[in-house]
Amino acid sequence: MSKYNAGGSQAPEQSGSSGLAEAAQIRYLSPGDVVFARTEGHMLNAKIGADEFHGVYIHCSFPHTNKRIYLSVRTVDNEEVGMIRSLDEFPEETQRLLEEQVQLRYFAPEITKVLSVKEEFGYSYWEAETSSGLCRFTVRVSGGNVKLMNANRLLIVDVDGNRFIIPFLDRLSDKEYKMVEVCI
Repeated sequence: MSKYNAGGSQAPEQSGSSGLAEAAQIRYLSPGDVVFARTEGHMLNAKIGADEFHGVYIHCSFPHTNKRIYLSVRTVDNEEVGMIRSLDEFPEETQRLLEEQVQLRYFAPEITKVLSVKEEFGYSYWEAETSSGLCRFTVRVSGGNVKLMNANRLLIVDVDGNRFIIPFLDRLSDKEYKMVEVCI
């Protein structure tokens, strides 16, 4: 929950309030009130008015459908300092900088061919060709780590938190689909 109100100042602490009204306040950021800068370590800093935030990251509200709208700017403590309605409102240089951060955070290679999926002792062991090359990874069978995002798109999260996408289930061969189907 952000400690900043829509006007940019700190929201006063109110005892006895439900916090719902405070949680609903969103500070929308525009090019006129925020400056982003990349650090030498390729982290992202933000300056909003007189406030400086070091090591912020960009959280997408719709990471698998639209990575350009409703982007939450958050501190390392996961406090939201502001929301970007659309990257299109910002200059091209800032758009590129923020897109780069989003790509790093939501890196998810697409699986182009499933070579094998073997289940054993509550884990599935995958070998697949991806948009980033040959990958071998392990997925915990329980816990919703293999999720249908829509009727034809599959998200797979491995034990290390890496994400993989099968963009078109209907383009898998029958053999590939049967291997994947047991995990859905």
